[in-house]
Formats: sequence, structure tokens, C-alpha cells
Amino acid sequence: MMTPPLDAWREEIDAQLGNCLSNLPEGELVDAMDYALLGGGKRLRPLLCVASCLDVGGEGGLAIAPACALEMIHCYSLIHDDLPCMDDDDERRGRPSLHRAFDEATAVLVGDALQTLAFDTLLSGDGLEAKTRLAMLRELADASGVRGIVGGQMLDIRSPISDSRSRSALQALQEKKTGALFRCAMRIGLLSAGHTPSLLDQFAAHFGLAFQMADDLRDRLGTRETLGKSPGSDEKSRKLTWPGLLGEAAALEAFKERRRACLKGLAKLECEATLLTELTRTALRTEDFKVSS
Repeated sequence: MMTPPLDAWREEIDAQLGNCLSNLPEGELVDAMDYALLGGGKRLRPLLCVASCLDVGGEGGLAIAPACALEMIHCYSLIHDDLPCMDDDDERRGRPSLHRAFDEATAVLVGDALQTLAFDTLLSGDGLEAKTRLAMLRELADASGVRGIVGGQMLDIRSPISDSRSRSALQALQEKKTGALFRCAMRIGLLSAGHTPSLLDQFAAHFGLAFQMADDLRDRLGTRETLGKSPGSDEKSRKLTWPGLLGEAAALEAFKERRRACLKGLAKLECEATLLTELTRTALRTEDFKVSS
């Protein structure tokens, strides 16, 4: 049977995210959750989850609830990341950040609510054995906490005043803040297919760093139209980034090297990895960057 294209899975994920919110009591809090969760986004992390499941022969429908949980965690992290006490960004996805559209207190509570809803959603998914669901919960908790997003955010807010402005320090920061949830998405996708969750760990490590290198380059070289917010926010906040550390040209070469490593790793797998290859090519586009020499 032919596997539906990624756009069809994206639509299914969006529909399920809407269903999750529709089951909550009406009110300002849920309105703000709707604004954050359903207000755009590429759904890359949930698609990586579904693609990982499908590429090893799993049933994509079993990965939908876990995929939605991943997107909730991602959106919660963006809401808190934008707060004045964190990165202080007024725009997200071409619209006012949640704390600007509502207020700071609401933004904090929406982030909290999405985090807890993520675990409830994962627990509520159909068709998964209890031991599989438990393994997924452990993966999501690990990627969301001190060893993942929260630990990475702490390193990020301290990076402007850190003495260890080195490549290893930046990589360690971004492996937590960005890479941990990518790795989690793939591990959960493999678990939903009944597969060994570590199969894609090396690919996930390359993907996470390549993605963040691209994100850093976009912030330096992009426009308001392409970013959905004002460029240069990292430099304004004195954040430790790949272009700031290596220079734009060297950062671009480092990104291309990681991208090549992603595709080479997928080519060596026993499975075809068709969907993961497609996602890699679309999420890590070299043509997005033009660096002046």
C-alpha cells in the first residue's frame, strides 16, 4: 500500500492538535493555547516522529498522538523562549509573540498547560502497549527537562557572559536546547513501530546541529519576511551562535558538512528512509543562504 505524502500527515497532525484543544474547557487560557499551538509552524518534530515510524515499516497512525505531544512540548518551549526574561522576542511566525498578544502571565501558564497536555496526549493515544507508552514518556520527559530543553535554555541565557565561548560549549548548548527534542521525536517514532529506539541516534545528532546552524545563519542573513520576526535578535542579545563563533562563511561550510553527514547516514541504513531523506532535504536547504566572501 502506498504511503501518504508528508503533507497528508501534516494535515492529520493539525487536525489532532485541534481535537486535543476542543476537549478542554472554553476560556481565555484555551484561546491562548489555540493561538500558540494552531497559529502556524512547519510541524517538523512531529513529522520526524511519523517519518521514523513509517520508514522502518511501522503504522503511521500509531505515531500521531506521540507526534502531537512533541509539538506541544516544542510550542511550550517557544512561548517561554520568547518571554522578556529569556530571549525577549516580540514576534513569532509573523505574529506577535504570545506574551504580546495576551500578557506575560498568560504566556507562562499556556506554556505550563501545553507541557502537561503533552503528557496527557501521549497517555491517551490508542493502539500502543503500556510498556511502549511508558518508554515514550521517559523519552519525552528526558528531552524536555534538565538533560534537554530546560538545561539547554539555562546554558543559552548564560552564554553571553560565559568565558567558555568555544565550539564544544556551543555544541553542548544546542544539543540540549534544540537537538534533544529532534532525537526524542525519532526515538518515539521508532518505538511506535516496535523498533529499537537508538537506530537513528547518530543521524539525529547530525540533524539537530545542522538545523541549529541553519537557524543561526537565518537569524544573521534572513529577512523579516523569511523569518516571521526581525532578524539579528541573536546578535542583539549577544547570543553564542555559529556565525558569531566561526564567521558566516565557515558556519555555512559547517552546516553543509553536517547536512552531508545526515544524508550519508540515512543512505547506510538497511531501510530506505525515504521520508526522512525528504524531510532532511526540505528542512536543511543549502540554497537558503548566500554568504558574501
